[in-house]
Amino acid sequence: MSITPVATDPAQAVKLALSRIGDIATLPEVTARIISVVDDPKSTARDLHNIIKNDPALATKILKVVNSAFYGLPGQVSEIDRAIVLLGLSAVKNIAISTSISRLFTSERVSDRFSARDIWKHCVAVAVATRQFCSMIGKRAFAEEAFLAGLIHDLGLLIERQAFPDQLKEVIRIASETNRPFCELEMELIGADHQMLGAALAAKWKFPRGLQTVLGYHHRIDNLTEENRLPAVLVYIADMLVCHERIGFFLTAGQQTLDDVVLESVGLSESDFNTVREELPNLVEEAEAIFRP
Repeated sequence: MSITPVATDPAQAVKLALSRIGDIATLPEVTARIISVVDDPKSTARDLHNIIKNDPALATKILKVVNSAFYGLPGQVSEIDRAIVLLGLSAVKNIAISTSISRLFTSERVSDRFSARDIWKHCVAVAVATRQFCSMIGKRAFAEEAFLAGLIHDLGLLIERQAFPDQLKEVIRIASETNRPFCELEMELIGADHQMLGAALAAKWKFPRGLQTVLGYHHRIDNLTEENRLPAVLVYIADMLVCHERIGFFLTAGQQTLDDVVLESVGLSESDFNTVREELPNLVEEAEAIFRP
C-alpha cells in the first residue's frame, strides 16, 4: 500500500489536521467555562457549582467519581456543592475535562488491530500509573493534574484518526511489523507526530501550559527544561510501563527503554516502578468503570 505523506512541514501538517477534525476541535462550552473559572484565582466553589448544576450529566459523573473507591472519601456524597468542597476546584475541573475527552473515544476501528477504545484503555492506564507515581514521590497535591495529564497525553492519536486515517493505519502497520519508532513513522507519513498535534489542540482549548507541555513532550523529555520537566517525565515513565505491559494500544512507546537515571530524576526507584506494575491491572479496571464514556 502506497501512502502519500500529508506534509513535509510540521506546522503545515498541524494546521491541516486542525482544519479537518470537526467536532473534536470545539471543547464543550461547559468544560471551557469550568477551566476559565478554576484558573481564575478570584473564583469560589459557588462559582463552579453554578455552572455544574445546569449540566445534569456532568453533575452525575462528578457524584459517581466522588463516591468511588478511587477517591476513598468517607461516606456517601449526594450534593454537588459538597462534592466540590471535598474534591477541590482543581479535581472537579479535571473530572470535567476527563468527561469531555472520553466522548471522543468511540468504538470505531483505528486499524485492523486497534479500536479507539484500545487507545482509551491505554490512556486510562497511563493516567492511573502517573497518579500512583506522583503519590509515591510525595506530590499528592499534583496527583489529580497528573492523572489528567496521563489521560489526555495521546489526544493527538484521535486527531490523526479523524484527519489522516489512511496514514495512521500505515504508521500502525509498519510499527507493528518493524522496530521503527512510532513518532518517527508519523513524521514520515504525516509530517507531524501525535505530540505536536495534541499540544496544538490543547493550546486551542486553552488548557493549562503544564498539560500542553505533557502532550507535546512525553516522548522527548530530554528537550525539557528542569522547571517543567516533572509531569512529562512521570507520563513518559507511565506510558512506557503501559506499552510494555501491552495494555490497550501499546505501539507508541514500545521502543523506548527505561533506565535508573530517568527514574531517579523524579525520585522513583525500580521497586516503585515494579509496585505500580503489579497494581496496574486492578487500578485500570477500577478507573475504567468510573470514567467509562
